[in-house]
Amino acid sequence: MYSYEAEVKMKDKIKIDIVSDVVCPWCTIGYKRLERAITELGIQDQVEIEWQPFELNPYMPAEGQNVQEHITQKYGSTLEQQKESQQRMVEAGEELGFTFDYFEEMKMSNTFEAHVLLEYAKAFGKQTELKMRLTTSFFSERKDVSNRDILKQALLDVGLNAEGGLAKLDNDDARYEVKSKEAYWQSLGVNSVPTIVFNRKSAVTGAQPVEVFKQVLSELI
Repeated sequence: MYSYEAEVKMKDKIKIDIVSDVVCPWCTIGYKRLERAITELGIQDQVEIEWQPFELNPYMPAEGQNVQEHITQKYGSTLEQQKESQQRMVEAGEELGFTFDYFEEMKMSNTFEAHVLLEYAKAFGKQTELKMRLTTSFFSERKDVSNRDILKQALLDVGLNAEGGLAKLDNDDARYEVKSKEAYWQSLGVNSVPTIVFNRKSAVTGAQPVEVFKQVLSELI
């Protein structure tokens, strides 16, 4: 039955697109701060979040690459600078109830197939849940999120059909959809993550403080 009130309520929802990668620590911190801002404002029912794909390392080989080696090669950071940065992330994570477990043999993973599964999860309303499961697997549990066994377990952990999800990984249309979405956001100028877009009109980049997110959201309520 048609409901005018329901239609108004739907229109009033704040649509938040989060462009991010599964292996991006500041994306995790940014989301957890955004989540806290939403909770503190009590607007959980007024927000709709959709995760958009971005690969920090689209050419990462299947075997991955040692994180320290990768960061040095990509950003020119010294080992000391990396340790300081990791400590900041660990502390930020602790404040938000998230564990960053950095270790010497940690490897950067290819995340393309993780993004394919996040698209699959969207149809079932499980995108955020799967995103955090994959992020936790990588940062807190020392798991390789390019490994299909790990991906399968993540699907099962959030109550999704693993066979249906894994079938998408070899589906040309599903893979093309992720590539197309990546290209779309890059065409809009998104070249760093997290980029958090509100109602497709305004955006903030980086892991902003909770108060910043509260201010942005308050203007949209």
